[in-house]
Amino acid sequence: MQDASAILNAHGGCIDAAAKLYPKAPQPWLDLSTGINPRPYPVPPIDPALWHRLPLASDLDELLAAAAAYYGRPEGMRLVPVAGSESAIRLLPRIVRARRVGILGPTYPSHAAAWNAAGCVLADLSVLPDPTADLDGMVLVNPNNPDGRRHLAADLLDWAAAWTAAGHWLIVDEAFADVDPAVSLLAQPVLSPRLVVLRSLGKFFGLAGLRLGFIACCETVAARWLPLAGDWPISGPAAAIGAAALRDGDWIARTRQRLAEDRQRLDALLAAAGFAVLGGTDLFRLAEAPGHLADDCDLLGHFGRRGILVRGFSSAQRRIRFGLPGDDDAWRRLGEACLALG
Repeated sequence: MQDASAILNAHGGCIDAAAKLYPKAPQPWLDLSTGINPRPYPVPPIDPALWHRLPLASDLDELLAAAAAYYGRPEGMRLVPVAGSESAIRLLPRIVRARRVGILGPTYPSHAAAWNAAGCVLADLSVLPDPTADLDGMVLVNPNNPDGRRHLAADLLDWAAAWTAAGHWLIVDEAFADVDPAVSLLAQPVLSPRLVVLRSLGKFFGLAGLRLGFIACCETVAARWLPLAGDWPISGPAAAIGAAALRDGDWIARTRQRLAEDRQRLDALLAAAGFAVLGGTDLFRLAEAPGHLADDCDLLGHFGRRGILVRGFSSAQRRIRFGLPGDDDAWRRLGEACLALG
């Protein structure tokens, strides 16, 4: 089993591991280690029967109609509900028949872990490859996690068309696209059947515990996926809450505006403490430690001892990813911790 410090460098959200590593930290813990909206969609009341009975086809139909209206659904593609996009990431190597896979990095490590576990040969790429590349498939996170690198859909379409026309698969993880709709490919009327897009309700909507996401794929991929997912791929409550969230246009518009303002506030706070903001999205920022700190500075420990969990990187100890604080006390605690770096 990984020790606590290794876990904190591998994934966000591990408050239990942080509490073991820093048992004297003040309570409650402030979790800034994820890109999850700290002010989530307000879960509406739902029919108590949804907790009791198995999900009905009509429950999923309502969810899929809401998802198609919100995301878009190109001709010939299906939206398939999944128990969080993480499950889709882990299962896709069993669905998409690719043995040599490029991943545009550095990016979310679960993608490489999933293809590695399937015995695939991976190529770590820094730019989009030429369509003649000796690869079967390509993974692109857009906007990227952790640096926010983005490809507008208008700029990506020609390359994606050439890439898939050459017989390659393209998997695009759009988990953070809700704050930047211009990057999403799903608004296009037609996409290649060799393209798969992942979406999540965990980040922008702040409903990570709901474990709800989607894959957009052609009928052939869906036919391979559905037997693995089973008859009830998600719960009835998840379907009802997800449909309500996806249909709430007023909340979505207000939240995009608020997140953009909070991101600007976070940038200003970090800059005032000497951090260099390297990129990110309106849900998280990637920053470099102040110049006076040593290259091996223990940034995770500095914040952890103050009860603040941030996302560290074992390969780049001077870099930290910060999520957005959710209230005035959280902003205060983060500001004090940053200034305490001296």
